[in-house]
Amino acid sequence: MRSLRIAAIGGDGIGPEVIEAGCRVLEATARADGGFACEFQGFDWGSAMYRASSRMMPEDGLRQLEGFDAIFFGAVGAPDIPDHVTLWELRLAICQGFDQYANVRPTRLLPGVQGPLREELGRQIDWVIVRENSEGEYAGVGGRAHRGLPLEIAMDVAVFTREGVARICRHACEIAMSRPRRLLTVVTKSNAQRHGMVMWDEVCAEVTAQYPELTVDKMLVDAMTARMVMKPGTVDTVVATNLHADILSDLASALAGSLGIGATGNIDPSRQRPSMFEPIHGSAFDITGKGIANPLGAFWTAAMLLEHCGEPRAAGRLMAAVEAVTGRGEVLTPDLGGKATTAEVTAAVIAALAGANA
Repeated sequence: MRSLRIAAIGGDGIGPEVIEAGCRVLEATARADGGFACEFQGFDWGSAMYRASSRMMPEDGLRQLEGFDAIFFGAVGAPDIPDHVTLWELRLAICQGFDQYANVRPTRLLPGVQGPLREELGRQIDWVIVRENSEGEYAGVGGRAHRGLPLEIAMDVAVFTREGVARICRHACEIAMSRPRRLLTVVTKSNAQRHGMVMWDEVCAEVTAQYPELTVDKMLVDAMTARMVMKPGTVDTVVATNLHADILSDLASALAGSLGIGATGNIDPSRQRPSMFEPIHGSAFDITGKGIANPLGAFWTAAMLLEHCGEPRAAGRLMAAVEAVTGRGEVLTPDLGGKATTAEVTAAVIAALAGANA
C-alpha cells in the first residue's frame, strides 16, 4: 500500500489544534479509501522555539523537510513577537526555500453555511484565486535607516521579474483551463504602479495569448473587490500579485462565511520539492486553547494536499464528508453561528467518512 509521508507543523495559536484534527481526518480518509496510508512526522517549530532559541525553525529545517511528500502547516504569529519575524523566519523561509511560488486558494459557499451576501449572490461564489508567492512584496528588498530621527526612512520595494510573472500566469491559466468555465481574470494596479504592474500586464497578456480557449479579462484590484461582492457569478479563476491576492483571498473567505473555512496550498508546480498546505485563518490567539477553532479550513486544505499528492478520489471523498456535515447545519463552530467544538466537528466529519464507506 502506498504511504504518504506528511510533515505536520502546527506552529502557533490554534495551528496545533487544527493540524491535529486535520491529521485525524486524513487518517480516516485513508481508511475509507483503502488505497493508501498517511505517515506523519510532527515538528514543533514556531514561536515557542523562537523564545527558547531565537530561531523559528532549525538552521537545517529545509533539509529535514525535503524528503516528505507534503507539508501540513497550521499557523504562524504570536502577540509578543514581531509579525515580520514569525512570517519571514518560518512560513516564508519554507515557501521561498522550496520555491513554492504558486499560492492557490479555492473558495465556495459550503452547504448549510450562511455568508454575508444575499443568498442568491452567495451561491454564485465558486472561485480559485492564484497568488504569486515568491516575489513582489515578498522579495524583501528595502531597508530602514536613521531610526528615531526626523529623517528616518523605511522603504519596501515590490520586485517583479519577467519569469516570475510568466510562471504564475501560466499556472493560473492551467487551473482555469481545468475548470468548466475556462474564465481567467488578471488583477492589476497598473494605473498607479506604472513600472512593475505595467510589466505584469504585458507579460500576462503574452502568456494568456497562448491559451486561446480561455476567456480572459483584466481588472484593477480596487474594482475587483467591488465585483466580488456585487457580481460574484462573473468571477471564476483569478491571478494577482502577492499583496493584491492576499487581500482578495481573505475577502473571498469572509464572503464564504468565515476565515475559518479558507484553505490554501503553497505549490511548487515542478514537484521537485514538497508543497505546503495551510488553512488561512492565522494563529487566532483570542480562541487558542478554548477548543472552538474551526477545523474545516484544515480539512479543505487536507483535501487539496491529497489532490496534489495524486489521490483525487480520496480528496473528493473528504470534501463530500465536509459538505455533508455543514449541510446538516447541526455541528458548526461559533464562527459559523453554531455551538460545536473542534472535536465535535472533527468527529462528525470522521463519522461521515465512515458512513460513506459503509
